[in-house]
Amino acid sequence: MSETLFLFLQQDLGLTTEQIGFALRQIKQAPNQLPMILWQYGMVNLQQLDQIFDVLETA
Repeated sequence: MSETLFLFLQQDLGLTTEQIGFALRQIKQAPNQLPMILWQYGMVNLQQLDQIFDVLETA
């Protein structure tokens, strides 16, 4: 995960380090699935998921 994405998740979306760590442990086999895992476990809503994809496009 890029530092830009990590900072966005923490600063802009308010996710905790624990939430991000949990999601990262869930995606060991498919690291590109982080946004979907965050959404699947209810850590972000659809609007926030869209914002994450925007950040990933520009990173």
